[in-house]
Amino acid sequence: MTLRESPCGCSGGAPGAGPETTGAGPGARPCTHRSHRSRAWAELLRLPALFSVPGDALAGTAATGSAPDSRTLLAIASSLCLYEAGMALNDWADRDVDAVERPHRPLPSGRIRPVAALTAACALTGAGLALAARAGRPALAVAAPLAATVWAYDLGLKHTPAGPVAMGAARGLDLLLGAAATTGRTRKALPSAALLGTHTLAVTTVSRQEVQGGSPLPPLAALATTALLTRLVTRRADALSRGARQATATGLTGPRAARRPGQDWAAPLTTVLGAAYATTTARPYVHATLNPSPPLTQRAVGAGIRATIPLQATLCARSRGTASALLIAALAPLGARFAKKVSVT
Repeated sequence: MTLRESPCGCSGGAPGAGPETTGAGPGARPCTHRSHRSRAWAELLRLPALFSVPGDALAGTAATGSAPDSRTLLAIASSLCLYEAGMALNDWADRDVDAVERPHRPLPSGRIRPVAALTAACALTGAGLALAARAGRPALAVAAPLAATVWAYDLGLKHTPAGPVAMGAARGLDLLLGAAATTGRTRKALPSAALLGTHTLAVTTVSRQEVQGGSPLPPLAALATTALLTRLVTRRADALSRGARQATATGLTGPRAARRPGQDWAAPLTTVLGAAYATTTARPYVHATLNPSPPLTQRAVGAGIRATIPLQATLCARSRGTASALLIAALAPLGARFAKKVSVT
């Protein structure tokens, strides 16, 4: 492929085709062209993946039976900062490995200096903790171990068998952050956190072989996990439907009867969103199982990340957070659209 010269004199070309710098390799001088620097940071932070973050706090809030408020917004902002801190720190910690396996990434290609990535990770972590503190001490009590888990994963755990567990724990804590910020309590949100964490564990396990390919077992296990989680999150819909039918049959009146419309909406919405969650990952997981090559494994990982959004929406719907569920579901097509421009893996 012939590279074209950009206005700033650096090598341009197709996105991801090569380093956009004045020289290739770890010692290259970063490109100063604004559009190229913006794209480099978008790649470093994997910006399309941000669409999978707000649903954590909203699902945690819905699990407590509360409506989102200003503290929920603070929890979302804190989550976004901590998530992006993890992205920047991940590439900083893996810069030597990426120089061999992913030389086009922003750090090994020289488009962003390692010290800049580390500084961004520290600043974003501090901002995330500060925002959680604004939401209250319960929120900070969850955000602190969440930040510690993110740093522990990036700086060492990711290369150990505990890596997927740590990533799943981080996602579960992120959901609990929403519950803690909004109500000061997390107990009711624990089941939802466990379900979301299990999904993340499965996706992370698959991602460990996205560079070189490997065994068909991880994508097959992820496919089975998705089927199990779909059944678990939609089982509540069956209970809601039965409750609504019983209420109608017995002619309930008063406060319990007033909840029937919510039950009627929650049940079918939970079923539809649960199906969307399952179908988002089914085909990519099957393909990666049949042929666990790097390209198909990467597609499976990307699908798993995108499936986080309908899973969050399903968790909200089964907790009767209809508005939150619809809002989260609306983020899915946006995330898929921007993922075509910047990879989430």
